[in-house]
Amino acid sequence: MVHNKVTIIGSGPAAHTAAIYLARAEMKPTLYEGMLANGIAAGGQLTTTTDVENFPGFPEGISGTGLMDKLREQSLRFGTEIITETISKVDLSSRPFKLWTEFNEDEAPITTDAVVIATGASAKRLHLPGEETYWQQGISACAVCDGAIPLFRNKPLAVVGGGDSACEEALFLTKYASKVYMIVRKDYLRASTIMQRRVEKNEKLEVLYNTVSKEAKGDGKLLSALTIENVVTKEVKDLPVSGLFYAIGHIPATKIFADQLESDEDGYLKTIPGSSLTSIPGVFAAGDVQDKRYRQAITSAGTGCMAALDAEKFLSENE
Repeated sequence: MVHNKVTIIGSGPAAHTAAIYLARAEMKPTLYEGMLANGIAAGGQLTTTTDVENFPGFPEGISGTGLMDKLREQSLRFGTEIITETISKVDLSSRPFKLWTEFNEDEAPITTDAVVIATGASAKRLHLPGEETYWQQGISACAVCDGAIPLFRNKPLAVVGGGDSACEEALFLTKYASKVYMIVRKDYLRASTIMQRRVEKNEKLEVLYNTVSKEAKGDGKLLSALTIENVVTKEVKDLPVSGLFYAIGHIPATKIFADQLESDEDGYLKTIPGSSLTSIPGVFAAGDVQDKRYRQAITSAGTGCMAALDAEKFLSENE
């Protein structure tokens, strides 16, 4: 039976920051980075982005994959054991905790004294015709991450969604775009009154109500238009845009922890405010799996640090 002192589940900035801190503290962490866990390559959501320009220390910017490669290198440098398998089943009812990898659920479990959960969250997508072709070639799920890159500057852009997040992203994009369209399925915005007023007052913003997206179009390399349909009049037309941003929510990767750890109504793991402590002592959560608000690489890294320090303290007190 394999036993680890501390196990990290995940592969993004939160997971690797936790690994770096724990490895330097001689905690000998083992990190399970997954094999297309949650449908995303090891490295998490950053591997689906193009240039990262807002992570400190990279004045020229760096690709999402490049940043994750460097974080992984740093984890290995200090002695983290990285295993490219997906944790698919857990038993957190007692210590040592029990973990199983995908396709080995009927075998003897891996045991561990502490767990850092950094499994992340994935953006909801529309799965439009053309979406795969133009994903990160004009289509994105993070305006704050991608909106300022040259591809979108002084160009017409579209945001899908009608809630506060969609309004925030649309308003953010007006700093760079020539015009921003909000594609809203209903005849009203779900956003708070104050956000609606900000949208209404912004001359660069136009809300297209009763509208759904039908197809992403372009030259095969870059997005140039979005086919939209008015659900009332049934009119179909092509909207010339160079960027399409989804703001329709995220799905936290918490399925295997359901009924074991406390979570909110959207499935995000609950932590004690100001810490990474979950509802079970010895289990810590970091990154987007417990953060529905910020969802940035730098905030994920910060909570990864918190989880490592919390785990180190827990282990030292329970040796």
